[in-house]
This record gives sequence, C-alpha cells and structure tokens, in this order.
Amino acid sequence: MARPRNIKISFIKTPSPFFTFLPVSPFTSLLNKFPSLRIHRPYSSSRPRSYLFVFFLLILLSLLGLSLLRLVSVSQNPSPSFLTLLSPPPSHPPFASPSSKNHEPVVLSRSATMPLPAHPVSGNATAEEAEFWAQPDGKGYRPCLDFTIQYRKASAKISKEKQKFLVVVVLGGLNQQKIQIVDAVVIARILEAALVVPVLAVDQIWKDESEFSEIFDVDHFKRTLQADVRVLNRGGVLILGGMYSKLSKNLPLDLQKLRCKVAFHALRFVSPIQELGDKFARRLWIKGPYIALHLRLEKDVWVRSGCLTGLGPEHDDIIRKIRESQPRLLTDRLNMTNTQRRLAGLCPLNALQVARLIKALGAPRTAQVYRAGGEPFGGAQALHGLVEEFPNVVTKEMLAREGELSPYINRSSAMAALDYIVSLRSDVFLPSSGGNMGSAMQGHRAYLGHRKFVKPNHRGIVGLLEDTSISEAEFSSIMKKMHRRHQGQPEKRTNERSSSRGVTAYPVPECMCRHGNRSLLRS
Repeated sequence: MARPRNIKISFIKTPSPFFTFLPVSPFTSLLNKFPSLRIHRPYSSSRPRSYLFVFFLLILLSLLGLSLLRLVSVSQNPSPSFLTLLSPPPSHPPFASPSSKNHEPVVLSRSATMPLPAHPVSGNATAEEAEFWAQPDGKGYRPCLDFTIQYRKASAKISKEKQKFLVVVVLGGLNQQKIQIVDAVVIARILEAALVVPVLAVDQIWKDESEFSEIFDVDHFKRTLQADVRVLNRGGVLILGGMYSKLSKNLPLDLQKLRCKVAFHALRFVSPIQELGDKFARRLWIKGPYIALHLRLEKDVWVRSGCLTGLGPEHDDIIRKIRESQPRLLTDRLNMTNTQRRLAGLCPLNALQVARLIKALGAPRTAQVYRAGGEPFGGAQALHGLVEEFPNVVTKEMLAREGELSPYINRSSAMAALDYIVSLRSDVFLPSSGGNMGSAMQGHRAYLGHRKFVKPNHRGIVGLLEDTSISEAEFSSIMKKMHRRHQGQPEKRTNERSSSRGVTAYPVPECMCRHGNRSLLRS
C-alpha cells in the first residue's frame, strides 16, 4: 500500500486533516494544483467500499490517537465538526440537484441590503446633537467585486463540479455561524468541490435546532454563488466528525472578494424574518433617527469573560460559583484577575457605562434606543442605568404586535437575525463589547456606505469612568476626541498596526474601491 500523500495549503489552518473518500483519479488534479492540502488517499482496489471504509477508519484512529470518532447522519443532531469532504457512490447520489426554479443568477448590485435613508438633522437639534447623528465621510469608497479573468475562467469548471462534495457543520451563535459559512464557501472554491448546504449545529447554550433553510434563503444563496461554487441540498449523507478548521485572514484578492460576496450578498435571511425585521426598523425610523445598541449582558457572557457584573456582590457570587464549577467556560486570559481584565479593556461595558458614553458623544435624552441582545442577567436592574438616562429604550418584543414573534419563540437564531436587521438599518450602532456581532455589523455597515458605527475604546473608557474628579463636560470632551476616528470612517484592513483583520469587518480595499459614482459588481 502506497504511503498517503501529505500536503498543506498555507492559508488553511487546521489541527486535523480533511477526511476524504475519493477515488485517486478525480482528485489528482487537485493535489497537483494545491500542494498544501493535507489529504489521505485511500488504497485503490476491487474490495467492496464497506471493507475499505472500515479499514480507512481504523487507520485514522491509530494515526490521530482519537479516543472517539462518530459517524452521524445529518438528518440527526450532528456532532460539532467543521469540514468533511465526501465522494458518494455514483449509483446512490445523496445530494439533490439545484432546482431549475429561480435559476437565474443574482444581480449583485441589487442583492445587497439597502439601508434606510439617513434622517436630515432637525432644525431644533443642538450642534452637539447634529454632530452625533451625522454620518461619516465615505471618501468615495463603493463596493467593487470585479473578479479577475483567471478566476472567472476557472469558474466554468468549478461551478459544475459533480464528484467532490464538501459538507460543513457550523458552530456557535448566528454571527459565528455566518463567519464559518463564509469560510466554507471559500474552502469549497479552493478545493474545487461542490458545497452541500451547511448544517447548523445545536449550540449548548442557545439550544436552537433551526435548519439553514429556516434562517437563510437557500435559493438566493445558491443563485448568488452559482458562478463561484456549486451548492447542493442535503440528502441522506453521513458526516465523519472532525475538528475545527479555519482560513487565514490573508488570502488572494479573488478569494477575499468571494468572502464579501458571501457575507454581504449570498447570506440573506428568509423572507418572513427579513420582512418582520424591516417592519420593526420602519416603526422606529418613521418617528426619527435611532441608535442600536448591542448589549452583551447575558449570564453566559459574564461567566465566559471572567468579569464582574457591576450589579453587586449577590449577582457576582452567582457568576463566580458557575465559573468555579465549570472552569472550562472561562475562555481567555486565565491568569488575570477581574480588576486586571477590566482595566485592560477586556470586559463588556455595562448598561450604565454605555449610557454615559453615548450621552458624552452627544446623543439627546429623547433619542430612540433599540436594544439588541438577549435577556440581561439581573433583568431590569441590569438596564436601570441606561433606561434612566434614555427613557425611549425599546426591544423587538416591545416593537412587535400581537402574534408577530410567535413563530420565533425559543429560536435564538431567528431572534438574533431580527436584531441584526434592525441594527443594520439604524442611524448609529454601538456594541458594548467586541465579538462576532460587532465585527459583522462594522463590515456590513461599511459596505452599505459607511453608516455610523461607534467602536468603544474599552481601555480608555474604564479608567475615566472611575475617575470621580472629572466633570461631565470634561468627560464628554475626552470621549469625543477619543472616538473621533472610530465612528465608521473607511479604514483599510491592513496597516502598520494590524495585518490580520478580517475582510468582512474591514472591506476596504479588497471589496470597496474609490471609483467615482460607479460600483463594480459582477456576479
């Protein structure tokens, strides 16, 4: 038996190999083209596939030292794995072909979400309030997804792939899943494989069992990407549980553009969710401009971050006991104390801190504030500081009319999608902490014309909030100066300080270019 050929793609970072069940001949060209993908080729013989599969599985177990490796059907609850590459027997294709219905390609210039118009500043607004609602200067940047001729020539073959199939199980909450779906499409393109509609794993925290087709518009996803990869429906296919893999943030230009195409064009929510989110946004917008705040105040956030809640010893003690009983939940910086984390800017801002910040930046007391996020730990007490300063705080539950949210009870992904839509439409957006929602909103708002996005300077804010000698006027002046260049202005993905930021958070310059009043969008 010949030795398996080990190869590796420099921009795919993976602690484990991709698992493949492919005959040698169809995969030879892929091995030659990308000498960096690690692949184990099975022994070619006339033995039945079942014996070959068992033998190959035993080899994997011995090589990788895995104590447990499970085969599960995608129709059941899959084990949390990220990528699997399969080649089905020709006589039993497990994937449904794309429907001929609505098979026309999507026009990219019409497929991106259109923002609601920015409100003109009222004549009664003070200069400070007018500055707060003012949108940043986009400096002429517009979307530009003009792929190279080499990419488009390769698409003719890749988009018709019928022998190699990539199966993806994505983990976490909605925005984390979106990031993984974007990377999965790019990996399918690199491997020249067809992509099976992704599986959304059931998260241990959110317990949401939604299918991809219940959150995202599958037909739109397929049609938008039909020139890039072939996307197929799932059938009765087995998934081999693997380990998490991810792509480098620095890829060739065409693949960076593909990331933007998936994130900002292909991943559209299903019509019922999109339309309901639009209704909520319009109910706010018709009354005037509004701020969207993504407040991460849920119990799991405090447990995982290692930070104090700011709600007093009783609530902090509850979090401490959970953290001590489940130390694996603490995700980072295990050697730091609560105080060290806070002063280093690693803790989410609480409701009172957010209220002080937006007030200092010029938000009027009468401003409409949309609160995105889950139920805060501590309930009304956790929100007291915000509501006291800005009484017009609303949530999707408050905006909904009778029965509108009934289909989405206990469906956290759908609820998060509604928050995403309303936040994307807002005049101003501010996240209380870093994370997937903040990154997704930063990039999407930039792509739609650099709508105002305030990125809090956590480290700078905390020390000043605790300094009682500073007056409100002085605090306001410092906050405005500190955040003047962090309000959604065009910012290049790579610079002398950072070379590894994601293109879907920083779409300039790969996905947005300066070219007058013309957008370069090609499907």
